Amino acid sequence: MSQQLDSLDIKLLRMLSVNARKPYLEIARETGVSGAAIHQRMAKLQALGIVRGSETIIDPASIGYTTCAYLGVFFKDPSKYDEILEGLKQIPEVVECHLTTGQYDMIIKLYARNNEHLLSVIHDKLHSLDLGRTETTISFKEVFNRQLPIEESHIN
Repeated sequence: MSQQLDSLDIKLLRMLSVNARKPYLEIARETGVSGAAIHQRMAKLQALGIVRGSETIIDPASIGYTTCAYLGVFFKDPSKYDEILEGLKQIPEVVECHLTTGQYDMIIKLYARNNEHLLSVIHDKLHSLDLGRTETTISFKEVFNRQLPIEESHIN
């Protein structure tokens, strides 16, 4: 995939990784190409799966979800993976799910209004999925969250 990127693609990705809402015409002016060329490049990057859309990020605390937790999940019966995954998709508080190696079978990230709500989500929603057990880590504060660096070496 990286062989299909040129220096304009890299510039475009860098700019959008800093500010995903940057207007295409502004990007065009800064890169010295037409707005149509930027639209075409974006279509190419999306078709290649390099850019997977854009999103509005809502601060969970601003809408009352002040507790962020990561749960290491142990499967009781690994053959029920698909059922468990579908069940997790039905729990709106679960925002990420990762199949992992190492200690856990899966790690999930969820938000709750408070610790009492977190306990309710774990006991009433997660444990109804017939998991083996979970280990919970509460995040006090997200220190940073960033995109990967976009470097010229990604062209080759």
